[in-house]
Amino acid sequence: MVCETKIVADDPDAIAGNKKDSLIVSSSQMWTSTSDSFERKDVKQREQVLIRDFERGDNAEVRRIFTEGIMERIPNTAFRGLKQQTHTQFIYAVLTVMCFVMTKSFMLTCCTPFILMGARYYYSRRVILNYLDCALHTDMADIEAYYMKPTGSCFWVAVLDGQVVGIVAAQGREDDNTVELRRMSVDSRFRGKGIAKALGRRVLEFAMLNNYSAVVLGTTAVKMAAHKLYESLGFQKVGETENYTLPGMSRSLMERLFFQIRYSRYRLQLHEE
Repeated sequence: MVCETKIVADDPDAIAGNKKDSLIVSSSQMWTSTSDSFERKDVKQREQVLIRDFERGDNAEVRRIFTEGIMERIPNTAFRGLKQQTHTQFIYAVLTVMCFVMTKSFMLTCCTPFILMGARYYYSRRVILNYLDCALHTDMADIEAYYMKPTGSCFWVAVLDGQVVGIVAAQGREDDNTVELRRMSVDSRFRGKGIAKALGRRVLEFAMLNNYSAVVLGTTAVKMAAHKLYESLGFQKVGETENYTLPGMSRSLMERLFFQIRYSRYRLQLHEE
């Protein structure tokens, strides 16, 4: 069961306007801090952030931010992701024991976990680079044609002190009257300033303006910070898929052994249909 979530703007002009309007993120459009000192600090940071529509001249910076964000998933998936995969941990432990039984070599047995981790990094890199290549040759190859021209879709950039520091897209789905939040990424040098949350709020406002019934998203993020961000925006997890197949995967035996990724689905219901 999906709970209904209402998005209320303190500023009556915060949700008004055309989908192509620029939006300066202020404290009235974001969350309220429980501490006055932190609130003053956050307001000052958010007043400097401009969320505006994608322009052709942004393309190089957008691709850079997107690429860097995807590349971060290589070590996260290879190493941090293993903590979530108890079944894989058991297999690797068995392989380590088998190595000792077959070779009777303590040195080789001690090296086995490092070899397994090296294999995980290699296959994570290969799969994620293939995924990145697919993205850069599909929607991210022509953002204007894919997101800006179709009705019900849009692409925004976050600008801080004249520099593009974050991106997010919204893609409308007419079949179920939902909009999908896609391609959210923030330059690693500018995280912790509320930029990702500002981008997320922009998608929610866009969905309300265009009378979508819900906002949905899917993520393979390993870091809990990403999941907490979606939950703070009002999203609820509605499903999870283990051993998800990314675009570009071959699903070979070695790939299945050394690359596993979890896909989580979130939904924020704006109003009942």
